[in-house]
Amino acid sequence: MTVTDRFVIDPFGADLAAECAELRALGPIVPVELPGGIPAWAPTGYDVLKELILDPRVSKDPRKHWALWPEMGEHPSWGWVLGWVGVVNMLSTYGTDHARLRKLVAPSFTHRRTEAIRPRVEAITAELLDAIAARDDRGTVDLRAALAHPLPMRIICELFGVPDELVDDTAGLIAAIMDTSDPSPEHAAFVQRQIGTVLPALIAHRAGRPGDDLTSELIRVRDEDGDRLSDEELVYTLLLVIGAGFETTVNLIGNAIVALLRRPEQLAAVRAGKVGWDAVVDETLRAHPSIAALPLRFAVSDLTVGGVTVPAGDALLTTFAAAGLDPDHYGPDADVFDAARGAEDHLAFGIGVHRCVGAPLARVEAMTALPALFDRFPGLRLAVEDGELRQVPSFIAFGWREVPVRLRG
Repeated sequence: MTVTDRFVIDPFGADLAAECAELRALGPIVPVELPGGIPAWAPTGYDVLKELILDPRVSKDPRKHWALWPEMGEHPSWGWVLGWVGVVNMLSTYGTDHARLRKLVAPSFTHRRTEAIRPRVEAITAELLDAIAARDDRGTVDLRAALAHPLPMRIICELFGVPDELVDDTAGLIAAIMDTSDPSPEHAAFVQRQIGTVLPALIAHRAGRPGDDLTSELIRVRDEDGDRLSDEELVYTLLLVIGAGFETTVNLIGNAIVALLRRPEQLAAVRAGKVGWDAVVDETLRAHPSIAALPLRFAVSDLTVGGVTVPAGDALLTTFAAAGLDPDHYGPDADVFDAARGAEDHLAFGIGVHRCVGAPLARVEAMTALPALFDRFPGLRLAVEDGELRQVPSFIAFGWREVPVRLRG
């Protein structure tokens, strides 16, 4: 495959596992075309992705290192990627700027803070399960809407002091950024308007009513030491940490539920204590990572990958799904969910200085919700056939639009 013959990524993410297999057959790194015609490179295996993530010659700053950044205005159909690279936060900075922003956010997600929030996670989980049980008439319940979405959404809104009147708009903004099925200028403009409306409204609300929440803390950092956090960085840091703090956990919980219900023998082993819930979470993140592919990183200088040269200034995808499904690393059955596999080395949370600061919170939420759900409803089963489940319309997010179940057999 030549650079002029690019593999076209499915913007709907309809079958991510099959797409990863197709890409892997083409080589260790493949020239691809993203929605709207954006050219990039896709690593197809675990070792290659890990090496690139850790390579200091790979940047996340488009302003410094993407050769096509000056052309953004000439390509209206590229506007969707601005929600990912047209921002200034940990996701789009390099070197000292990345270290500075990470240092500001990381203390908000320490082990101590995460443990302090555990009682709220347990209380909200119990409340949501009570609500599910109360409305059960042996009909179908969508566990994404009833549990997987509201639990992390409520937790992240409490952590960041999001007022009730902004909760729906905040969720809608993150969903719009994750949706890559529409690369139209209209969709991109809608996302940018929402970023410029919802987050400033949150900042204004908390500036007028400061409290013991993370938005108030970031505002204090901005106001007391503007050299450490600018107005623009404040907005986009909130976009990143709020979005990453709930949307990815929605998919983690939903994906784990579906994976276990598809494999009752594994669910039985977990419930019998033969396999731990921590192993379930790791295997879910390996086989069905909440983020399948993250745009974008950039080659600071020419990179040689498996005999292929990626020119300086070219864009790269961070292909978590391809890494997790790599048979060279996880064996010939890498495409099979196996809770007993031992997949704690997955890359779904990143690695090194690029490891997700919110990973401990996501684990607490998933490892609270999952056992509580299956203990409460031991007869839980999917209400549809496998082929009827629908992926969210995204090559970035890896999750289900609905998780329809029956609570009793």
